[in-house]
Amino acid sequence: MVLALAVIACALVFAAATPMDRRAMVVHDSRTEPARGFVKSGLAPVASDLTLRIAMKPNNIAGLESALYAVSDPASSLYGQHLTADEVAAFVKPTNETISAVSAWLTENGISSAPVTPAGDIVEIVIPVGKANQLLSTEFSVFSHVDSSKTSIRTLQYSIPAALQDHIDFVHPTTSFTRPLTGRPQFSAVKAKPTEDAAPGSEAVPSSCNSVITPACLQAMYGIPTTPATQKSNKLGVSGFVGQYANQADLQAFLTSYRPDMASTTSFTFQSQDGGVNTQTPRSSAGVEANLDTEYTVGLATNVPVTFISVGEYGSDGVNGFMDMITALIGEPTGTRPNVLTTSYTYEETDLSRSVATTLCNTYMQLGALGTSILFSSGDGGVSGSQPQSCTNFMPTLPADCPFVTAVGATGGINETAASFSSGGFSNYFAIPSYQSNDVATYLDTLGNTNSGRFNRTGRGFPDVAAQGENFEISWTVRNRYVGGTSCSSPTFASIVALLNDELIAAGKPPLGFLNPFLYSAAGRAALNDITTGNNPGCSTNGFPATKGWDPVTGLGTPNYAALRTALGL
Repeated sequence: MVLALAVIACALVFAAATPMDRRAMVVHDSRTEPARGFVKSGLAPVASDLTLRIAMKPNNIAGLESALYAVSDPASSLYGQHLTADEVAAFVKPTNETISAVSAWLTENGISSAPVTPAGDIVEIVIPVGKANQLLSTEFSVFSHVDSSKTSIRTLQYSIPAALQDHIDFVHPTTSFTRPLTGRPQFSAVKAKPTEDAAPGSEAVPSSCNSVITPACLQAMYGIPTTPATQKSNKLGVSGFVGQYANQADLQAFLTSYRPDMASTTSFTFQSQDGGVNTQTPRSSAGVEANLDTEYTVGLATNVPVTFISVGEYGSDGVNGFMDMITALIGEPTGTRPNVLTTSYTYEETDLSRSVATTLCNTYMQLGALGTSILFSSGDGGVSGSQPQSCTNFMPTLPADCPFVTAVGATGGINETAASFSSGGFSNYFAIPSYQSNDVATYLDTLGNTNSGRFNRTGRGFPDVAAQGENFEISWTVRNRYVGGTSCSSPTFASIVALLNDELIAAGKPPLGFLNPFLYSAAGRAALNDITTGNNPGCSTNGFPATKGWDPVTGLGTPNYAALRTALGL
């Protein structure tokens, strides 16, 4: 009898000690409340399908970071020797142990999965909400965004088996609350700058540029050439989100008015991701952001092939769209992906969990290692983002504060000063990268105790550079309109990088790739116009002041095309 009881006890212990013991669940991520602007409206229907992505830990992400810097630092013997997709995947692919452990967990729960990245580090599952509640020991609810009425199924906490803690980075969407993307340009009433703002030696810049920015203004200010590019392998990508569609008829009207030296039929190619749509009629469907981005890339990067990448709202989750676009580009054959990618959309940092933000940032690192320069507008909310002025802490923006992208702030006027809306500051998620450690330290010493406690003094500083961002004239729905924002600045800087790449490729040299190590080098910073006036107020403060050297309003400064050519040995 005793023996029989012992056998039964052993059997029960064995049954309870399966590899993914559900009684050994641990909280993997949590937050105390939903993101600002979201309210809980009830429990999620248990029968509703939920699409979840599980990110497994890469086997050697530190090795990829080292490789990225090796090919991006002008002082490195490997400078310009960008990695292949297979080499990148070798760093990112999870270990066999990780793959087996996660697969076993899903199989034991009767769940099938499919990879969504070239390296297989992220897999997707589709299960009912009730099943997800059981799998993650949580309770999914429906949250509504007050301003947009957008609803999302999320939770404030989820758990995974303790045995998987070292194998899984995140399950998403769970604790990340993605509000409507910010950074779209705002229509503006043109206000002329005082005439005394005209900079010494700026006679070549039309005085009208103090009121309205056109391609001719930017060409004069920054020395951007009008000579057509010649290298068809050199491509410039423009990201489009939230139903923003670039209109070819508006582009034709824009070129006719502002680039009469170009064929008005010059256009962009279209690429769809996650169901992105190319809506050309009616003309009123055109997006202001999409038109701005294509008009000031096609219209500035003369004859550089431009691709507009329209990203749909797959799964009603913008973060997946960001990741899907980049992983799709990573998977493209060498020679077909863009050498430069500009994006004019941002999230506030607290919208995303640290793990999701880190994985997204590391995805940009992968594309950068392949040789693509990735530029983001820094945002248009000063230091406060979209928070009310009663806010206490400054709000960084994502992905602009990712250390593997180049964030672009905004300036205004012929004698450039920082635009007050130019977002910038210091990340709460990402540490100061080595390429800007001296610059951040110098700035913080100069800043002293100003705004103490409102920002993270050990975080990655952004933006990295800046460009004009006020009173851009665009063509939209037949009419000319004026817009402003860092959404103007990023495509402007990206166009300059694309033209430099054209010259580099023509000279038998590789494209620039990840820009920041070059920009922060002695040669790179010397080729930029340092902006030393202005600030980016918010949270009832003056924000950060622009100063000599790098600052979190205009970065290292605005571009000087001729000086950049020289710095690159052209």
